[in-house]
Amino acid sequence: MVRRRGVTRVALSALLGAGLVLPGTPEPVTEVGFVEAYPGTAAAMRAAGAPYADWAADGRRFLAFDPRGDGRAVEVLGDLAGADRIAVLVPGVGSTLADFDRGLGGVPRRAPSVQAGQLYGQVRSSDPTTRVAVLAWLGYDPPDGLVGAASDADARRGATGLARLLRELVARRPAATITLIGHSYGALVAALAAAHAPAQVTDVVSLGGVGAGVPRADDLRAGLRFWAAEAPSDWIRRVPSVRFAGLGYGRRPGDPAFGARPLPVDGVSGHDDYLTTGTATLIAVAAVVRGAGPVEDAR
Repeated sequence: MVRRRGVTRVALSALLGAGLVLPGTPEPVTEVGFVEAYPGTAAAMRAAGAPYADWAADGRRFLAFDPRGDGRAVEVLGDLAGADRIAVLVPGVGSTLADFDRGLGGVPRRAPSVQAGQLYGQVRSSDPTTRVAVLAWLGYDPPDGLVGAASDADARRGATGLARLLRELVARRPAATITLIGHSYGALVAALAAAHAPAQVTDVVSLGGVGAGVPRADDLRAGLRFWAAEAPSDWIRRVPSVRFAGLGYGRRPGDPAFGARPLPVDGVSGHDDYLTTGTATLIAVAAVVRGAGPVEDAR
């Protein structure tokens, strides 16, 4: 927990006002602010010590930060206040604040901050004029392992928090278009949040997703484009496409019968490589974020 000792009264008041430090409760931080939250989160990171103080010293910007429990963080890459295109990246099972930079098992390609950075870099490389912001959204408590992930309860709680963020983004940037990108269990969170999201949420991208909460892509909100990438070597293919007594997720988004728009997976190996630099999937997802039209025309 963050020690109140050593934190100035002004900084603490700012954090409480932004909903970033919640007194007396370990509940997930689901309320996030906008760019005015940056000074408050920087103060919280400095108070939390290493390595988070280093994040603040490096000038990284966060809408939300909470080191309690498994932790929460919402990092912003790019100019959110001026963005016309906003991408929100939702990680999956086992993701914690401790792994936000280093990745699960110390594998950097699994790290939300690394994946967000690769996506942001690809969008900017494809079109430097694009006014884009990419958010690495660890704003919920993912299941710790496969047993806990058998239920969608954590995904539904996460979707509630993500929906609040979407409403905030739409209120602040009503002319911007928003793409939700979920990896593995995070794809379920993204799809559930998108089901009743404002029209500014135009696209959902599933990367090795476990499910979407509906049997078919057409069952989601009208006008919402749903994309899916599922590599042949991804172990997610072995997850049964069933749901019974509240367990399981139903049909995977990567199953052709789901009806998602397929994304190319050339260069993807296993479950965690979709947003690795050089993969066809990263290039295609960047095209979706940019609104470049059919992926085949944007590669």
